[in-house]
Amino acid sequence: MDFRGPTNMPTRRRFLTLGAALPLAAVADAAPTGPVASFEQNDCRSMNGTWQFRLDPDNSGENHGWHRPTEAEDGWRAVTVPHTWQIEPGNTEYMGVVWYRRTFDAPQAWADRAVRVEFEAVFHTATVWLNGVEVGRHVGKGYTAFVLDLSQQLRPATLNTLVVRADSSFNEAMLPRGRSSDWAHDGGIYRPVQLLVSPKLFIERVWVDADPDLGSGSASVVVRAVIRNCSGAALDGQIQGRIFDESTSLGVASIAPIATRLGAGERKTIALPAARIAHAKLWHFDHPDLYRADLELSNGHSLSTAFGIRKIETHDGGFYLNGERVRLMGTERMAGSNPEYGMAEPSEWIAHDHADMKNLNCIYTRVHWQQDRRVLDWCDRHGMLIQTEVPTWGDDTFKGMAGDTSPEIMNNGLEQLRELIELDRNHPCIFSWGVCNEIGGQNPPAYAFAKRMYEEAKRLDPRRLVTYASNSLQETPGKDVSGLMDYIMWNEYYESWYPGTPADLARNLDEIHKAFPSKAIVISEYGWCACTPDRPEGDAKRLDVLKQHDAVFRQRDYVAGLIFFCYNDYRTHIGDKGLGAAKQRVHGVVDLYGARKPSYEQLRAESSPIESLEVSGPVGHLKVTVQARRAVPSYVLRQYKVRAVVYGFGDIPLERPEAPLPELSPGQHASVEIRFTEKAPVRVEIDVLRPTGFSAASRTWRA
Repeated sequence: MDFRGPTNMPTRRRFLTLGAALPLAAVADAAPTGPVASFEQNDCRSMNGTWQFRLDPDNSGENHGWHRPTEAEDGWRAVTVPHTWQIEPGNTEYMGVVWYRRTFDAPQAWADRAVRVEFEAVFHTATVWLNGVEVGRHVGKGYTAFVLDLSQQLRPATLNTLVVRADSSFNEAMLPRGRSSDWAHDGGIYRPVQLLVSPKLFIERVWVDADPDLGSGSASVVVRAVIRNCSGAALDGQIQGRIFDESTSLGVASIAPIATRLGAGERKTIALPAARIAHAKLWHFDHPDLYRADLELSNGHSLSTAFGIRKIETHDGGFYLNGERVRLMGTERMAGSNPEYGMAEPSEWIAHDHADMKNLNCIYTRVHWQQDRRVLDWCDRHGMLIQTEVPTWGDDTFKGMAGDTSPEIMNNGLEQLRELIELDRNHPCIFSWGVCNEIGGQNPPAYAFAKRMYEEAKRLDPRRLVTYASNSLQETPGKDVSGLMDYIMWNEYYESWYPGTPADLARNLDEIHKAFPSKAIVISEYGWCACTPDRPEGDAKRLDVLKQHDAVFRQRDYVAGLIFFCYNDYRTHIGDKGLGAAKQRVHGVVDLYGARKPSYEQLRAESSPIESLEVSGPVGHLKVTVQARRAVPSYVLRQYKVRAVVYGFGDIPLERPEAPLPELSPGQHASVEIRFTEKAPVRVEIDVLRPTGFSAASRTWRA
């Protein structure tokens, strides 16, 4: 019996006003005139729900005036945003231009306020009109949020019409380039939308850098605020803040006020005085403690962001989290794979998948593209380290290029990286930034691209690790651009994409370590893909690869992390199995709908930090012995406990005794006693629980 832990816990997003720190600002900036109103209650209004929608296969919508508020309703149909048409029968293969529109009321009070719209993602190019006037574009960046200013075109005290033209056509001048990507190429307004209403002088976004002092137990917190004046006159203001412990809502530090003056239309970044937390709780995947920074302007506008305090380092061939060496393991999820939702995933499905991954003992994962903020919020609050990446996928990204990367691809990559880091840098769950995947890292234009992306990522966020997932370390690994990264990631596919055996894997792995002896090595992908005619689906082979390859990895102390590919069979436009919305690649331990395969339980056991769980003793007085794993995955087990559920006649649960587990370092073991009163139990289900409530190991005992 599996105990998944707190799967019903809501993904919380605290809004003092507008939510967490916002991404890149508007493409088109309004500069309205008029006095700044006193503003007590700030506003964030959902624009999810019913929109009108239509396809535009010949790209004639603008010529026909579909962006105008007077456009007739003929040819439009109602859909629910977030939305993708790729899961609709008959539309799954359509890649091209579509249109969305909806109306909304604007109260008269909004005449003296800044009104913006935030799209959390539109794939991949969006043009937006309000009341028939274009207010901005977001071009070739399909996985990052953007905000547009509506103030100049807004009509208070009446209905307003918002129209979006979205283009999902395969494009050779952006990432993912053309048809190179191997995942669901779902178009549309597929993530949430909201209106942001504020005074004309407002806090646009907040960045937090929290540095723990591991010796004293304190932490320094430096907050930077981006403030914007969208009025036509200079404005004065004062900004200050407080820091709260999210678990108790108690204030732990104050941020001293700073006065500022912004000219008409000016945007300014302000570094506030550093705050000190005397006894800082450190964020850890088993102890995901969070803080909250609340900033407020003197006109009443405020903005809040959650953050964590932790230190991630790599040296001496290993990873160190808050000073402790950790060897990490997990699996990768391919979002958008449920045919019922596609990329327009509801919060419930996001929580379902990640709780299921946590039940698999996944505490370290990566993804091929920038993620929904609900994913990162979940990882922050439930304890899962994640590498998010710019969607630079495959050797074909650099097809036709000679020594240098094309300017279009280079610029698009840098733009996506900047938006990614500006948007997501406050999330403590983000372990590292990924700049590309399987690009052929010894190819000169690919090498140049990865090098430039690495440099930019370190400039923007020098505290975080940066790397890329290589598929080009099988020969001459020392020539690969991996050597420039903070640690090595290798997509290892012996016995499937690479011919060979576990012995060949061992030899190759040692060659990589010899080329980069001081760097930690992560197996960023491994597994079994039934993706070619000579590799028919068979979960038994997936089980075999998992066990045999893990045995090789565990013999090598320099292997710092493992990420099995992948959690789920996944929808992809280049799928070799299935039709329509079920076109897919079979690669996971669960299917498209989340049904578990036999390999699921094997991956759960392989990913556990507990090597063995033994039960002995008489009825009512059981001894449970826990052996902590010495090899990957391994880390100190703190505040774990053993829980038993005792079942009696009729399979009725009768008792649930618990016992705390002593702290265990890798390789150590301990025994605890589980006592219960039932004299004739049918069975006892025993779990070792993480501090987060998720099960790390299970065992059934029968009398």
